[in-house]
Formats: sequence, structure tokens, C-alpha cells
Amino acid sequence: MSEKNNNYGVLLVNLGTPDEASPAAVKRFLSEFLHDQRVVDMSRWLWCPILHGVILPIRSPKVAKLYQSVWMDEGSPLMVYSRRQQRQLAEVLQVPVELGMTYGNPSLASGLESLKQQGCHKVLVLPLYPQYSQTTTAAVFDKVAKVLKSHPEIPELRLVHNYFDHPEYIGALAESVTEFWDSHGKPDYLLCSYHGIPKRYADNGDPYPQHCNGTTALLAEKLGLPREQMSMSYQSIFGREEWLKPYTEQTISELAQKGIKRLDVMCPAFSVDCLETLEEIAEQCRETFIEAGGKEFNLIPCLNDNPAHIAMMAQLVRQNTQGW
Repeated sequence: MSEKNNNYGVLLVNLGTPDEASPAAVKRFLSEFLHDQRVVDMSRWLWCPILHGVILPIRSPKVAKLYQSVWMDEGSPLMVYSRRQQRQLAEVLQVPVELGMTYGNPSLASGLESLKQQGCHKVLVLPLYPQYSQTTTAAVFDKVAKVLKSHPEIPELRLVHNYFDHPEYIGALAESVTEFWDSHGKPDYLLCSYHGIPKRYADNGDPYPQHCNGTTALLAEKLGLPREQMSMSYQSIFGREEWLKPYTEQTISELAQKGIKRLDVMCPAFSVDCLETLEEIAEQCRETFIEAGGKEFNLIPCLNDNPAHIAMMAQLVRQNTQGW
């Protein structure tokens, strides 16, 4: 079904990535990311000296080396897969689809400007975060509003809040798992690892953990897996305060110690493979599992640009642009 002649466009949004795998590029990216009060809500007078005096100088070279280990010929994995998603979604919908990153390039401002130049008076903002969090989806909303502050005329806007329980999203996840198992056999255990957030954010009303629980429960039901063969955890913990538990690395170690010999891990909160899946999970967590006594460890790839994922995105767009 063609969507032609509708004067709307889609701004596809992901978190962002450094322009290159160098310490300077990583430092620029991390600086913008970690300055966002949605991400780190400490007072600026306390946080900024720590960020610029300690965190950025120490972490940037280390993180750059990690990026170098996963960098693809075409660039950062997150950017490569996001560009593929953008092109394929535009092809399916036959409407303008632009890519914008909350941090780094291409910016949200450039994406919105490009849609404006293409005559889009209505814009659907589609953050590729299935589970809502103030640190991700709300940060997109803030940035879009900030960009449009300087525009004399703003487009009519709609924003996809979440899709953690969307049937086509759950179906796409289940399909990716079963396809992986058809090729590699079934594991002893399946772990769903989600990006963590500070527990304090959830205590103050962020619904992220409920959304993660919802996705995991629906996926277990779709796969027909008993919950003793499947659970969830949170990764990418940073700083000293308590984050949502259980933590992924600790969970993986405990599973190996309990006698799980083959463990498969998937990351349903990530719409594309990136540093956090390809390095943190596939490399660091594999090492943790083997050292704790496990035998075989697999990362089930993110949905990336597979056809079921693109079809789900197209359905999300159609549902959220009704009446346009």
C-alpha cells in the first residue's frame, strides 16, 4: 500500500555514535551524551568537573579502543544498521524517512530540516526504543522541542512513546530467536539483557522496568519457554549508585556456576547491534561465562534491518499517522 501524497515524514531516531573510533571523536560524543540531564541528573556544578576532569580524559581512550574492535568497513555498527533501516523503511512506506541521532551526527536538527525541505508539514518521531525511559525517549522529545524553539513554524508532531508489547515487535523477536536456534540448536538458557538505568529513576516513576518485564514475559509466552529456562537482567552499569537489578554480568556468572553449559543472550532494548551488544555482551560477557565454568555462549543478533523488523516499523508508522 503506497503512502504517497501524504505530506508527512518520519524522523527515525537512535541514541548516536562517535563519528570515528578515535579518542577525540569518542570524547566529543560522550561529552554531549553525558551532559544531558535526562541521562545524568546530578547538579551541573557537581557533575561537570567530574565529567571533564576525570571521566572524559580517562574513559575516552579506553572506549575508543572498544569501538575500534567492532568498527565495520562502512563505519560504526549502530550507524550502518540505522542507515539500512532508514533506507528500507522509506522504500516500504514511500514517504520521506530521515535519520536523526539524539547525540552526534546526523543530528535531530538536520533530520527535521531535511523533512521540512521535502515539504513535510507533519512529522512522526519514531525513537527506536521499544521500552520507554526518561533517559532515551524523553531525551528525544526534549531535543526535538529544543531544535524547534528557533523555528517560526513548527510541524505537526506525533511521537511514538513505546512499543514494548507490540505484537509485531514480539513476533519479530521470537522469529529471530527461532531462526537462530534452527541454525545453532537450542541453549540450556535464554537471557534477555536490557540496558540499565539508575534504580532511583524507576523509583521516581520511570516505567522502564515494567516495560522490560512486559517484553520478556510476552516473548517467553511466544516462544513457549518456561521461565526457569529464561530470565532478564540489566547491563551497561555505570558509576557507584544502585542500578536496576539483576546485573547482566553477575547473572551470567551465576548461571554458569549453577551448571548452565550453553547460554544464549539477546538484547531486546537495542534496535541495532552496537558497542553494548557486540563488545560488552559478545566479548566481555562471553569471557565471564567461560571463566565461571560455562561451555558455549552465543549473542543472538539484534533485529537490525531484518524484514520482520522493518515491517513492524512500517506498521508502527501507519498506526501512529492515522488521520494524516
